[in-house]
Amino acid sequence: MEKLRNLLKGPPAMAALSGVVAAAVVLAVAELAGAFFTARATPVFALGSTFIDFTPSWMKDFAIATFGTNDKAALFVGMGLTIAVLACVLGVVAYRRWALGVMGVLLMGAIIVTSVVTRAGVGPADAIPSVVGTIAGLMVLRLLVNRLRGLKAWPDAPADSAVPGGSTRRRFFAAAGITAAAAGIAATGGRLLGAARSNIARARDAMQLPAPASAAAAIPGAVQSPVAGVPPWLTPNGAFYRIDTALSVPEINAGEWELRVHGLVEEEVRLTFQDLLDADLIESHVTLTCVSNPVGGNLAGNAKWLGLPTRDVLARARPKDGADMVLSTSIDGFSASTPLEVLQDGRDAMLAIGMNGEPLPLEHGYPVRMVVPGLYGFVSATKWVVDLEVTRFADNKAYWTERGWSERGPIKTMARVDVPRSFAKVPAGKVAVGGTAWAQTRGITKVELQIDNGDWVEVDLSAEASLVTWRQWSYEWDAAPGPHYLKVRATDGTGEVQTEQRADPVPDGASGWQSVMVTVE
Repeated sequence: MEKLRNLLKGPPAMAALSGVVAAAVVLAVAELAGAFFTARATPVFALGSTFIDFTPSWMKDFAIATFGTNDKAALFVGMGLTIAVLACVLGVVAYRRWALGVMGVLLMGAIIVTSVVTRAGVGPADAIPSVVGTIAGLMVLRLLVNRLRGLKAWPDAPADSAVPGGSTRRRFFAAAGITAAAAGIAATGGRLLGAARSNIARARDAMQLPAPASAAAAIPGAVQSPVAGVPPWLTPNGAFYRIDTALSVPEINAGEWELRVHGLVEEEVRLTFQDLLDADLIESHVTLTCVSNPVGGNLAGNAKWLGLPTRDVLARARPKDGADMVLSTSIDGFSASTPLEVLQDGRDAMLAIGMNGEPLPLEHGYPVRMVVPGLYGFVSATKWVVDLEVTRFADNKAYWTERGWSERGPIKTMARVDVPRSFAKVPAGKVAVGGTAWAQTRGITKVELQIDNGDWVEVDLSAEASLVTWRQWSYEWDAAPGPHYLKVRATDGTGEVQTEQRADPVPDGASGWQSVMVTVE
């Protein structure tokens, strides 16, 4: 134990600490300076976005399957640990060979700058915060290494470590502690200053949405399952799932937003946000589902959307013969491939500006996003959309298609048990079972429940609002003591029964019957 304590107090450990403090200064100073530049110019978000771009598909799929909507938090934790380890190594290298340490810091700085300037919507000037941060970090590393080399007690200090007057451990740790605290203050100040300078959230909160030319159909009175614990039929904005590639939520001034419609069209079209406000908007309840949703998963939500039908926009552009796909692109570089015919048929595909009676939340695509009933989000639900290119599947690939997912993503019929949860313990007797099913554009006509491999029994369906929204269900189960397994399946409006065949989300969505294990006491 004493040997370990001495090791932790030795020069390698303290040199590693110097590297960590210097790395913290790099990020903190860049965060502070970045408050005056594009939000995506900060090193953390730029590095994270670049990491996502180069991450193998299997690792992304694992992250989403394991962490769900917390995948971004998990990424930041992983990045933090990686940066800390690399900083430790650089600190030790700088202590042993200062020139090599400088080269290592400059290399990392170059990687950060490259990550920043290659992000969509970021200009060369946005590299300034990273450059300033790198210089500040290098200065701090030099200061701490000099103090460390001046410790007279180290018999293995480098030959060039003579520092007039020497140093002490206490002075070294004081310098490291003060610097780390200053870095924390700088990072916090940068966040606060950036938030204060941004008026996008305030502009969004003050926005008044126009009344739709075509209001959403009235919701039947019995759409909600009577079983307590089943999610609300209309998902609140704050509870709506979020899966996207943006680590930093884009902040777009609605007054400056513009959509370009181009490609294989007779006429290029450009729309401003005011054009959308002045147009004949429609309102529709639509259930969205993520292709990463596992069997029984919660990456689905139902909301009331307000927007301009994409068929109206495409009618102005007049697609040319041979076009079969629209490549929609977000301001952060994400793209989705949507079949052209889906955006031109009678479904309520739209450029949405409102969600549940209020402007889109920033994290859900403010000021404009795409909503397309019947397709998984990875091929349709582009947030912060700024570009629609009418093209062909044979000529262009979207973000996820390039990473092994399918070109087209029709939503599969799915049913899940929301209550009771898997591994729940319930009292014997009458047990309320409830859940949700969806088959957007086809509707749900029947849901069946199987208990312990017995006969399938038809459950009670709540009212159907439309073919593009989910449908909830309920069942009263006379439960006997012991462990039990509940399975559920749905039948869509075409008469097709949900398949039992299990499939992973890759490449076009999960399939199979959900099985829930319940203990009756």
